[in-house]
Amino acid sequence: MSARQDLLDHLGQGVTTVCRAWLVTRRDGVQFGFTDHDGDLGFEAHVFKASSGMTARTLQQTTGLSVDNSETVGALSDAAVDEADLIAGRFDGAEVRAWLVNWADPAQRIEQFRGNLGEISRAGGAFKAELRGLTDRLNQPQGRIFQRNCTAVLGDARCKVDLTAPGHFAQSAIVGFDALNRVVFEGLGAFADRWFERGRFVVISGAAAGLVGVIKFDRLADGQRIVDLWHDLGAQIAIGDQVRLEVGCDRMSSTCRAKFANFANFRGFPHIPGEDWLASYPVSSRANDGGSLGR
Repeated sequence: MSARQDLLDHLGQGVTTVCRAWLVTRRDGVQFGFTDHDGDLGFEAHVFKASSGMTARTLQQTTGLSVDNSETVGALSDAAVDEADLIAGRFDGAEVRAWLVNWADPAQRIEQFRGNLGEISRAGGAFKAELRGLTDRLNQPQGRIFQRNCTAVLGDARCKVDLTAPGHFAQSAIVGFDALNRVVFEGLGAFADRWFERGRFVVISGAAAGLVGVIKFDRLADGQRIVDLWHDLGAQIAIGDQVRLEVGCDRMSSTCRAKFANFANFRGFPHIPGEDWLASYPVSSRANDGGSLGR
């Protein structure tokens, strides 16, 4: 019999030995196993810890396209979920799988939920995380947007720019911070001023390793490169941390052509008439023959 049928037969006996177990896989690949049983469990090559203090709320499921949802709550600890990791956003969007398991025989189990972490809140040394089912993705806007600027993400399958090519990235150590707490690098003068603006700021080492920010400001000054981000990373960066800077793009057709020689893959519509054209009206100073206004 299957593991599912074995568990159903066990539940039919009246006296049961079941618990819940769930596996959290962060986007950086780090995995955490939890259970609300009073002892650790192991199956599918994963260990589900009982010492985390994790519990789950009622799981709501429907037969339609409504989003399955639940909540999980637990204590913050270095052994399980660390508050610094929550603040840094390392758990944002993490994949979650949840099972109903016979703790006396873990081979008897049913996967009840699969989805992602939603909103996470913390207070009083504990946290609460919303679980969103797979159908939540159907609520996301889909389809192509008709606009002047490119809709692709630099380096993705539609854009096709190779971000590992020479000139498209640089790796260097942080040498300091200026009076406005902007990051200072040295030895990157070969790249033009503002070359990395709107690009990615990828931290490779240090307390913020693995976190990614978007570059707001990139200037050359007195042989140094000064970089600022749109938002804080959520974890502290320090002198000596290795950082990878990736070339930026403002999504304009002129930039795509001149900076990347990639206009063939431009995913915008640069010739769409603007608001001035839509609001224009006939005037005696120019021809009103219905021809192109761009000539």
